[in-house]
This record gives sequence, structure tokens and C-alpha cells, in this order.
Amino acid sequence: MPPHSTVVPQRFGRQHYAQHHTSRSGPAAPLPTGLENQTSAGSRALGRQSPASASVDFAARRVKRSRTAQAYQPHTRGRQWAPGQEPGIDPNHPSPVQYGLKARCEITVVEFSQDDMRMEYLDNSTLEAYLAQPKDETFSCRWINVNGISWDVISAIGKAKRFHRLAIEDMINRKNRTKADWYSDHTYIVLPLQKLVHTHLPTCEESDSDDDTAPDGPSKAKRKGLMPSIRRLMGGKKRTKSPNMLSNNGTNNSDSTGKGYDSSMGPNDDGHTPVRTLQQYHGGPNEERTEFMEKYSALANKSLAVAVEQVSIFLRSDNTVVSFFEQSADDIETPIVNRLSSRETVLRRSSDASMIVQAIIDAIIDLAIPVATAYQDAVDELELDVLTEPSIENTRPLYILTSEVSQFRSNIYPTINLVNALRDHKSEPVATLATTPAVEDHPFKLDFTGVKISPLSHTYLADVEDHCTLIVENIDQMRRAADNMIDLIFNTIGAYQNESMKQLTFVTIIFLPMSFLTGYFGMNFAYFDGVHNNSDVFFWEIGLPVVFVVFVWLMRDTITRWMRKTKQRRGISQSRKARVAKQKSR
Repeated sequence: MPPHSTVVPQRFGRQHYAQHHTSRSGPAAPLPTGLENQTSAGSRALGRQSPASASVDFAARRVKRSRTAQAYQPHTRGRQWAPGQEPGIDPNHPSPVQYGLKARCEITVVEFSQDDMRMEYLDNSTLEAYLAQPKDETFSCRWINVNGISWDVISAIGKAKRFHRLAIEDMINRKNRTKADWYSDHTYIVLPLQKLVHTHLPTCEESDSDDDTAPDGPSKAKRKGLMPSIRRLMGGKKRTKSPNMLSNNGTNNSDSTGKGYDSSMGPNDDGHTPVRTLQQYHGGPNEERTEFMEKYSALANKSLAVAVEQVSIFLRSDNTVVSFFEQSADDIETPIVNRLSSRETVLRRSSDASMIVQAIIDAIIDLAIPVATAYQDAVDELELDVLTEPSIENTRPLYILTSEVSQFRSNIYPTINLVNALRDHKSEPVATLATTPAVEDHPFKLDFTGVKISPLSHTYLADVEDHCTLIVENIDQMRRAADNMIDLIFNTIGAYQNESMKQLTFVTIIFLPMSFLTGYFGMNFAYFDGVHNNSDVFFWEIGLPVVFVVFVWLMRDTITRWMRKTKQRRGISQSRKARVAKQKSR
């Protein structure tokens, strides 16, 4: 035990306690209240400590732990997170997390059956009154779609539908792994939504360049186009808007701090949640790294980015689906509502909540297809650049492209496991923690009313799995192509360097004997008969044969390989010509 610990042994009384603290901490420390009775009792009976004595000893020990290292609590998981706290968030009790979750939510309620369909539009203020109404038995299926994350909406729906506290905690956390959690009467499904968005409106420089291309002619545009180049050479930064500052429709939604990927779910002043790009969704607290990767993204030159948000889906055993989107509910809701409006669609005729879940997941995967297409286009453009003019400068965009594609794949691939989990699910009784006052005396109960995935959903979920597999295979092909291009760049550059060295070696071999002869004839002799009695021709008569002999001797292996290769090619060519002539003669 460390020397600063102050645990009092049970077999010692007050006197030893005072001596113990006198020897280690100076003057005798006063015995904590209630400790005298506990220690005297411990002196009579050695062995197990009572709970009261254990708590007193722990309190006494904690008082003297002034030099104990304090654990560092990072702020990346959320403002209210702390190690060892109670897991989950109970919607029946006020939570500190509600102060950071306030947004205007657009809530759409779709109730339908085979014969009829009804839609209602709600908001934060009208939701509780609607949930208090009894369910209309005319409609066999209900879908509540929420666009926006706000604590009052989460609390109202969570209390009405008895959502599990762990599911609510996962929904509030902005980044979870793709999964399906099964509870007594509902299932919680979470997965990321990825879609292609415009990053920003035209900047000042882009507007200037557009104006320069008009009536003044190309010379003015070229003259003004020097300023961005000079700014880049001087190390200046281009004035652009970061993708995280924009909403889905391209409006500015930045907050005062400019942080677009804070761990909290809090919206901006205008009530909207900032768009998170792919780099922000997977990036850490290093904002400089995220900004750099976004600036040189493979899609940045086209003013495009990949927006990522978390989607939470609750499938209840009473044929109800509740879905939460951060801001992309319309992209999913519109096609599904169009299908439900027709009585001839499978989705409408089934009146099955699990089919609604399948439709939501299928629409989310469909939104990822344009993302894969955009990255494929970027890979094709880089491939043309590498094949026509391989340069070391191409390795940076290829690395960033590989990073983004890998992050894109990490969001898509777990959906395959999610679909398989839904298809393999079988209804089983689950022991759950009761949350209603009627069962407070028996907090745990065994519920046999589990969530069911219909056979029709099994069939259509297989189609979703096929789409995910095709996207993943396409992503893997892009990653291999990017890696091969990087290898091709370095191999090509290495081959060019080897060719340059080969040329230098060839020139050196030719001029090496010439340099020797020049040095020999250029020495300062008092009298040199070969120089004084002969002209310049005498130098070349000696130099050319020497150069030829030295060249043949040093290049003998290369000449031998060239002659062997020429002979083999000539034989192959003659054999091919003979085979073609024989085939024509038939």
C-alpha cells in the first residue's frame, strides 16, 4: 500500500491510529466520527469487515488521497459522459442532456392499411397531444418519421412507446456502429446515411472569375487569374466555405465557433444541425487534419462532398415504426410515401412494419449509389492523369481518395451484417427491466411479445444485401485501382531514372577513353615526338579504335542480350508467319 494511504487496520484501536498518523503525517490526526466504535469492535473480532466499517475506512482513505493522479476525461464522447456512470438515459426523468438537444423537428405520421391511408404533420408542440390519443384501429400500420434531433421529441416518444434507456443513449450519441439491438417489444436499429451534397455556394474568387469571362475578353480573365496563383505561391489560403457549414439545401448553418463535428447533437442558432462530411464523421479532434483532407478531397474540385448522418429506427411489436433523422428525412420519406399512396404496391398491400424498415434501409443504400459513382468518376480521371503523365504530385490525391473510399466502405459494409441479423432473427422471450409504475415491485419480467420480421421482409432484405454487396465490391475495385496507380507512378518514375542513368552511362563509356587520351597528350613535355611531328589526325587514329574496344568490352553483356533477343524475336516472327500462311492455304 502507498505510504500516503490511511487505512486503519481492524485489529488496532485509537492509540495505534494516532501513532500511525504521528509517525507518517506529523501531529496525530483526529479519528473520524464513528470510527472508534468500529475499531473497538474490530479489536474484539478479527476477520470480515462490516459494510459500515468498510465505508468508513474507504472515506478515511479517500481524505488523504491528495496526491492521487486524476483521470483525464475527454470531451469527444459527449458533454455529459463520465466513466462509470449509469448506462442509458431514462426518458421519464429530466436529463442534463436535454439542454444540448433543442431543435425544430418536422414530424410526419403515416397510418395505412390495405384500404386506406392517412398522413399528419406534427411538430414539437403538437406531438404529445397526438401520442395521448388512442390508436385508430382502422389502420394496421403506423410510421412516425422525425426530421431533427430534439430532447422534447425523444422524451415524448420514448415515454409513449417505452423505448429502452440504452437505445435512447445510443440514439443521442452521434456515432455508433451499425447494429440491431433486440428488446422486449421493440428493436433498435442504427446505421449511417451517406449522400452526395454540394459543399458551398460560389465564392468571391469564383464569382470574379465568372465575371471576367464575359464581355471584357479572355485577356482580362487571364490577367486577373494571376492573383490566385500568386496567393498560392505566397502561402495564402483560399477563401472558401467548409462543407460542414452548410445544410442540405446549401444554406449557411455555421455556429459561432465554426466547429461542425462537435460531439454534442446541439443544433445551431437557426435550429438546424450542421452537415457532417465523411472526414468529419470519422475524424478525430484534430481540426487542421480534417480541413486539409476536405480541401484536397477528390470531390472538392466539383464542389461536392459526402454528407453523413446517423439514422435511428425503432421497430415495435405493435406494427409501428419510429425513425429519427438528423436532417435527411425528406430524402427517405418522399419515395416511401409515394409507394404507400398506391394500393398496388407491395409495401401498401403488406401493411407490415418490418417492410417499412426494409424500405428505409433500402432507400439509405440507394442514396449511397451516387456517392460510389462520384468516387468512380474521380478514380477514372486520376487514372487518365497517371497514364498520360505520371507524376509524384498525383500520389497525394490518390492517398486522400483511398482514405475517403475506405471510410465510405466502413459505413456500407456493416449494413450487410445488419441485414443478415434482421433476416436471421427469431422471436424469443427477453427479460427486460420494467419502466412502468405498475411493476415497480417486480422490476424484471419475461416478455414473450417480441418483434417479428415477416417472411416478405426476408425476401426483400436479400435485395438490399445484394445492393450493399455490389457497392462494396465496387469500392474494393476502386481501392485496388488507386493502390495500383500509386505503384505505377513510383515504378514509372523509377524506370525513367534508370533510363536516365543508362544514358549517362552510355555517354560516360564513350568519352572515358577520350578523356584519358586527352589527358595523356595534353601533358607538358619538353619535347613530345607524337605531338610535334604529327597533326590532329594522329589523335583520332589512336582514339577511335580505343573507344571502340573499350565500348565493346564494357557493353559486352548488353550486346549479347540484344543479339539473343533479336534472334528469338526473328524466330517467333518467322514461325507466326508460317502458321498464318498455312492457315490461309487451307
